[in-house]
Amino acid sequence: QVQPVESGGGYVQPGGSLRLSCAVSGSIFRSNAMGWFRQAPGKERACVAAISWSAASTFYADSVKGRFTISRDNAKTTMYLQMNSLKPEDTAVYYCAGRYYSGRHVDPSKHYEYNYWGQGTQVTVSS
Repeated sequence: QVQPVESGGGYVQPGGSLRLSCAVSGSIFRSNAMGWFRQAPGKERACVAAISWSAASTFYADSVKGRFTISRDNAKTTMYLQMNSLKPEDTAVYYCAGRYYSGRHVDPSKHYEYNYWGQGTQVTVSS
């Protein structure tokens, strides 16, 4: 069973930055599309950003465009989320998710398209 491990969450003031990492053991990472989701208290889990296996294609939620950057290093089997200009509304538990290659077109923002999930890391933006 694939078990991603997130790290890099924490407490930051508005306008600050954080970099999240998602480490996946095994070479399967290299063929999997990946995504970052977040869930705030009382809200549904929502996709923040997603990236194809080759990094040729990315997706961003409108609320984070221009502030967040998703990337991956297939040699290190690790995905990243650079978060800049953080706002209080970015406060949430952030989850890493992976999707096995299926050969079909999918909507990368849909949580049900993903096959495995990390445990999450808390990000709190507050003054």
